[in-house]
Amino acid sequence: MSKSQKSPISSPLSDADKAAVGAVLQSTLVDLVDLSLVAKQAHWNVVGKNFRSVHLQLDDLVTTARTYTDEVAERAAALGISPDGKAKTVAAGSGVPEFPGGWLKEDEVVAAVVTALGELIGRLRERIDETDKSDLVTQDLLIEITKNFEQAHWMWQAQQA
Repeated sequence: MSKSQKSPISSPLSDADKAAVGAVLQSTLVDLVDLSLVAKQAHWNVVGKNFRSVHLQLDDLVTTARTYTDEVAERAAALGISPDGKAKTVAAGSGVPEFPGGWLKEDEVVAAVVTALGELIGRLRERIDETDKSDLVTQDLLIEITKNFEQAHWMWQAQQA
């Protein structure tokens, strides 16, 4: 079925609300896919005296991002919106900051993750506001995601103290 064809899944939302919520879910999906990839990249390349704890904490971040990636994509599908998590789409649309390449000391990884999570949380909070009138169910999902990433952000920031 091409993108221009009508969705085989009916939506309880009006066309305008479906379009608005679809844009929110798609941008969230792209950010979460990218975050999971960035965290895995960091996981493979972190070095230093606190390697093991940061390495394992990155695995937790990857798991959280991947879990919510699936929930966001399935929410979109449930509303008749085809989710797009292809690499090309993620590369073109992610709001996650560019992550440095190569070997990184654990303090560099922690700083980069704190920055990435801060950006993601800001974007999620904007999306929470955007869904206030169009779809409270999606808003609830975004609130849950934000709550969990804010907790992760706190834990990553605590390592910088």
